[in-house]
Amino acid sequence: MQEFVDSQSLRNGIFDLLVSVDIATEQNIQLLDYTIDLFNKNGLSSDYYGYHNIDHELEVTYVTLMSAINSFKNKKFELDDVKYLFASALLHDFDPRKAVDRPHEKSVIDFINSDEKIQHLLEDAKIDSKIICALISRTVYPWVGEVKTITETEIKNYLISSSHTRGNTEKQDHFMNLGHFLSVSDRVGGYALGDFSKAMEMAKMNAHASGWHPALIVRRAVSFFEDMLNNESNMCEQVLNGIPKHMRKNFLDNIVSFMKLRQEEIQIYNKSTYEGLKLVPTIEKNTDNEHLVESLLEIYKELPKPLQFTRKDFVESIHDKDTILNTLRIQNSHGEIIGFAKGGPLEQYNFSTDLDDENYGKHNTIFLEPIAIKNGYWGFHGGREIRQLFLMQGQSRGFTYMTSFAMRDVIQYRINHEDGIEFVKKFDPERWDYYRVTF
Repeated sequence: MQEFVDSQSLRNGIFDLLVSVDIATEQNIQLLDYTIDLFNKNGLSSDYYGYHNIDHELEVTYVTLMSAINSFKNKKFELDDVKYLFASALLHDFDPRKAVDRPHEKSVIDFINSDEKIQHLLEDAKIDSKIICALISRTVYPWVGEVKTITETEIKNYLISSSHTRGNTEKQDHFMNLGHFLSVSDRVGGYALGDFSKAMEMAKMNAHASGWHPALIVRRAVSFFEDMLNNESNMCEQVLNGIPKHMRKNFLDNIVSFMKLRQEEIQIYNKSTYEGLKLVPTIEKNTDNEHLVESLLEIYKELPKPLQFTRKDFVESIHDKDTILNTLRIQNSHGEIIGFAKGGPLEQYNFSTDLDDENYGKHNTIFLEPIAIKNGYWGFHGGREIRQLFLMQGQSRGFTYMTSFAMRDVIQYRINHEDGIEFVKKFDPERWDYYRVTF
């Protein structure tokens, strides 16, 4: 269950928070609505499948603002601090020219400094854009090593050049602390605003944005949360104490759920490595089996929603005579299903984007949907085996080509190591590209 259903309800929640401390000024509301408009116009609305879309921006703004208001009421922050945190959270990830989903803080800052309307709104609200740049710079992650050293210098330069903090080390330290508050709020964000299904979807989107293999999603999520709780415990406590009890519970429950999944992954790894667990690719011919369909549907639901190409008619597509279906089973061809590869003639699919595929309509191409494998079973080469089995079946049915989507780096790796593979169309910033295999 999610706290908010869409960006409009998030926007209204932020507005109510601004009203609650009497800072719902004309400039702040214009900044809020202008930022939402910028995201939508630049293809970064709720429909954009990337972690850093308008929903993430507003979720972080909502959590940051709510917690900051609590710190203000407890006399840890001034009202001006709340204003600065609101503006910096709202703008912290907007990079309209990004080549990949993960924003680059310097590009975000360059955009803020070059956008005249944002500059005017900040100036009218008596918010120093140099301090906004300092706070946003602090959201770089991970905050370690050379990145930390370089960014600390950049933040100090912003604070030294600001008339608000120049020559006042106490104020500079205070805004450095506010930047840390924003950084933790950024990472708490949406994980406090919903149950584990939302948290898992966010983790998958983040993995997609970062180009990670699905096998890394859970382990990196656990590492991400443990780092925050162990190494930033005081700031994490301040942020969490500023949000309602049910949101704190959401956040901590989600961490526990990721840890449980990680334990399951380790158990599966042990079985595979030391107990002879076999993953068996199997051609499925009897698709009228109700248990088969139910098993496939449960695994299919684990895919990120934009990768569910037959979400509306999944069951019907399973029964379609033109569908090629291979499953990945445990131990033998009758064992538990833990993954599958599915696809059919290219013309049966309605894509939301123009693929520029010259073969569309020629009935010579089989399309492979994104492979679906249960959490915990990625990384054992089962996906590759059912993909190869799908290729063989496509060829045996007389198709000349197979097309599908994959991360750019994965496609490039296959091009370098296999024959007959080419990019058809590249998509930025997602880097989730459309490619072709010639049989």
